[in-house]
Amino acid sequence: MTTPSHPARPSFEQKAPPARRAAFLLDFDGTLVDIAPTPDSVRVEPGLIDTLLHLKEVCGGALAIVTGRPIAQIDHFLPGVATAIAGEHGLTLRRHPGIPEEPVTATPLPEEWLDQARMLVASTPNTAIEHKKAGLVLHYRGNPDAEHSFRTAIETWLAGQDQFEIHPSKMAWEIRLAGIHKGKAVEALMTQSPFAGRVPVFVGDDVTDMDGIRAARAMGGYGYLIPDDFPTGHDFRTWLARYGENA
Repeated sequence: MTTPSHPARPSFEQKAPPARRAAFLLDFDGTLVDIAPTPDSVRVEPGLIDTLLHLKEVCGGALAIVTGRPIAQIDHFLPGVATAIAGEHGLTLRRHPGIPEEPVTATPLPEEWLDQARMLVASTPNTAIEHKKAGLVLHYRGNPDAEHSFRTAIETWLAGQDQFEIHPSKMAWEIRLAGIHKGKAVEALMTQSPFAGRVPVFVGDDVTDMDGIRAARAMGGYGYLIPDDFPTGHDFRTWLARYGENA
């Protein structure tokens, strides 16, 4: 008689501090959810919200989402997971659930750039624009041939000024205020309770997450990048659920 085999455990075993000392600061798209054709079409895996709620409990509330999205979108996709959120790469910050996000005192995006971006997307099939409080993103996942023309357009708009920068992302180009990045968001979150004094664990999947990874490591913590350290976002979520169960 053949004994049924059990599914193999994932081969990756990344390090993390004990839950009593850990602070998790996690990217959203590509990390907690898989990348989707459009920002509005992401799908939250069954069980993810329970995983995050349990993780928050075992880590004493030291859980934050550090994302390029506005804060309201994270609340929409993760209902009931009341937690700290750094939105728009740290431009907006809600340090604790239940309190307002800190006011943005940033230079607004010039209206002419936004108008031109809308016209560009309207004339380019299968692309999309994402407008933020002080920036925008041009998505070309549905039309990879638009990569060069989108970049050229943004570089033309940004020429001769130093307040805004162009940043690459996965199948997208972003206009963002200069000096705004996830590393500063991680540093800001780690200064206050319940994060202060804990060991940061930052996980992301994109070039925009590298600043967060570097910041976490500079504070003596852990910074992981998908797929370098976890093969896929699903593998990371599996690891995260197991961490919470074993805490």
